[in-house]
Amino acid sequence: MEAYKADPNKKKSWSEVNKGRKEEKRKWREINLEKKMKKQQLKGENKQDVDAAASLVPKTISTLSIAVPGSILENTQTPELRCYLAGQIARAACIFQANEIIVFDDHSDEPFAKKAKFDDEQGEKQSRYSCVQLSKILQYLECPQYLRKFFFPIQNDLKYCGLLNPLNAPHHLSVKDNFIFREGVVLNTPVKDGKGSTVNVGLLRQVRVNQALVPGIRCTVKLLPQEPNIKKLKGILVSPNLPRSETGIYWGYSVRVANSLSDVFSQCPYKEGYDLTIGTSDRGSAVDQFVCPKYKHLLVVFGGVQGLEAALENDSVLDADDPKLLFHNYLNTIPEQGSRTIRTEEAILISLAALRPKLNPEFQSKTFDGNDTEYQEDSVLPGKVPRAKAGSESDKTGPVADDMSRFDSD
Repeated sequence: MEAYKADPNKKKSWSEVNKGRKEEKRKWREINLEKKMKKQQLKGENKQDVDAAASLVPKTISTLSIAVPGSILENTQTPELRCYLAGQIARAACIFQANEIIVFDDHSDEPFAKKAKFDDEQGEKQSRYSCVQLSKILQYLECPQYLRKFFFPIQNDLKYCGLLNPLNAPHHLSVKDNFIFREGVVLNTPVKDGKGSTVNVGLLRQVRVNQALVPGIRCTVKLLPQEPNIKKLKGILVSPNLPRSETGIYWGYSVRVANSLSDVFSQCPYKEGYDLTIGTSDRGSAVDQFVCPKYKHLLVVFGGVQGLEAALENDSVLDADDPKLLFHNYLNTIPEQGSRTIRTEEAILISLAALRPKLNPEFQSKTFDGNDTEYQEDSVLPGKVPRAKAGSESDKTGPVADDMSRFDSD
């Protein structure tokens, strides 16, 4: 007798069919609800980023630019002194909050001078070797320590930068420093379309920003309040001028190379140009009687070993006979000097100190008070103190592995 076999083609009962349909509908309902929630969340995040970015338009602030000849490095005796001289200029620019340093060639008529190539915003250019080396050292010192390994490979021009005094600028933040703005570099990490870019800002975690950028670019990031249970930090790309216009904090300087004295003026990065220019020389009028008018962009030009007169004479574009005709004011910032000569690095410090109480910027930057500018990594709300206090535990913490802070330690 054959055993009984269930018929696979036998129709299911209505209750079984109804139960299966309900289960399937429930699954589809959950899937659709999940998709809808993700879409709303993404829409809300994008709207938040757009609204935040729209409110981050930097205010106009009057700027200070200084121009120094690169040939002053050729007057030093050793490579170590060359590097140290550049460090003195960087320190002076940082102390007096210069926005721009122009390194110009005051011997542009020498056809057989040693040249070097450098990358500019317009592409690859060539200039006097001493000008290029000075600009590299100035850029290296201005760059935050954790970014130097990305932008400055090992090279002879920076061989002795480890001997230099650190700038200790406000934007040179360590891992322990909590501040709402940070400098960063765009990383070459895979990111989904529409998700922006990943930026290394010197913290233990990377930051996801709202725009897609080419990897390897330096950028300024404003950190957003951290959401709980979110692994990656979020931020917004902002203008490098925003930290100072919003908080009043000094945010470093830019470096530009000019192949002649005339290029200092003609290649000005500001649309309106420099509306107040000051030349410094022992043949100028005494700074004591100087009354500074209102200005948007101030330029102070310093001469080399032979002064601005030699720079004007070596310039093939300028046809003026007297350097006084090039500037709105031609000042002697050290009247009745005791030494026959004043070195350029000394003149920068003395001149900026003499001019500082007389400056009359049209758009004054706000005074930095440290309120509401700290980023708390473990909290949603911002704090109040921008940097760790001197002598705190953060000052005693050693450098993070694989960063470049060992070249810029106090």
